[in-house]
Amino acid sequence: MAEHLASIFGTEKDRVNCPFYFKIGACRHGDRCSRLHTKPSISPTILLSNMYQRPDMITPGVDAQGNPIDPRKIQQHFEAFYEDLFEELSKYGQIESLNICDNLADHMVGNVYVQFREEEHAANAVKNLSGRFYAARPIIVDFSPVTDFREATCRQYDENTCSRGGYCNFMHLKRISRELRRQLFGRSKRRRSHSRSRSPNRRRSSHDERPHGSHDHGRRYNDRDNYHESRSRRHRSTSPGHRRGRSRSPGGKRNHSPIREGSEERLAKIEQWNREREQQENANNFEKDAANNNKKNGRNEYLRNDDKNYQQQE
Repeated sequence: MAEHLASIFGTEKDRVNCPFYFKIGACRHGDRCSRLHTKPSISPTILLSNMYQRPDMITPGVDAQGNPIDPRKIQQHFEAFYEDLFEELSKYGQIESLNICDNLADHMVGNVYVQFREEEHAANAVKNLSGRFYAARPIIVDFSPVTDFREATCRQYDENTCSRGGYCNFMHLKRISRELRRQLFGRSKRRRSHSRSRSPNRRRSSHDERPHGSHDHGRRYNDRDNYHESRSRRHRSTSPGHRRGRSRSPGGKRNHSPIREGSEERLAKIEQWNREREQQENANNFEKDAANNNKKNGRNEYLRNDDKNYQQQE
């Protein structure tokens, strides 16, 4: 019975738990849902509810005054928000993915899903973001059960064939440019690889670096001092062969870390090394004994020759 309940948990067959909340972290029925919305006590993913306020919030493509908005300006506004939020959240830990919904339904509009590398990083973010404000609006943050965004996103939206538009119950994730993605997530990977390859005795040099195209949206945080102090610092090696946080060999090839062997393999190697050492010691002892015997035989022959010569002289 327990195995059956575990197999149907979070699916349509589960009559107790809400499958939409389990997959998407939000449900259009809200508190009126007939099934349970079980919030996780810990998760690598956090949800910032209704945080992103798009310029065409009331009517898509039109501002509050009824004037049409250039789609390029909407994308620039979104990428400025994305970059500012990424810079603020990255100080709490390694970010694996940052997804912002483009849906229009009340339970999903402006939702921001942040998946960290470790659950401890997500817990640190929830602790520090609770009670804060962004753009004069309180930040609503909580853990989210979503861990696989492939199951939560609308595949038809990715193919531009979704018939429900912004009111689809699956995630319509707004995309950023490749340049910005490479700038943000590539820099995060370089930090991780650099921190792993850095030795304790290596000389370090640090400097503050403001990303290209950064905007002043971060000043809208209520604790400005903490935000400006959270600007990422990059540590780069002063050696000429170490560039962009990646250690390279003199030939220009990357140095891959060796594969860790098992205990049985290590014991077999140790035994082999001991046998080789014993064989080498035995060979050395044999050579020493042979050399000593040759010396003794040569000396005895010399003494016998002396005796013969002495007898002949007599």
